[in-house]
Amino acid sequence: VQLQASGGGLVQPGGSLRLSCMASGTIFSVSVMGWYRQFPGKQRELVATIRTGDITDYGDSVKGRVTISRDYAKRSAWLQMNDLKPEDTAVYYCSYQGLFPNRADYWGQGTLVTVSS
Repeated sequence: VQLQASGGGLVQPGGSLRLSCMASGTIFSVSVMGWYRQFPGKQRELVATIRTGDITDYGDSVKGRVTISRDYAKRSAWLQMNDLKPEDTAVYYCSYQGLFPNRADYWGQGTLVTVSS
């Protein structure tokens, strides 16, 4: 599975961004697509995931401000981020976790989100 992420950039505090991720290659019948972010010197943390069947999960620090969605036909997922704060500045990584018929994890290239005035 190859992941192509896009949509990062510079945004002012309180602004919005929409990240996109498109998967290609082998597609699992059950999978989880999502976004994680990484701050300098820190481990990646959950932003949001969406499992086949549209089961979503959100990180505590972004709940209420982000929405993840997915189009299975387009093999794509989107992360709508609103009311962005400077502390949201990080590198965001798209992820694809295949669950069935076997398990495998894939990561896209990171996209930098900078929230600054």
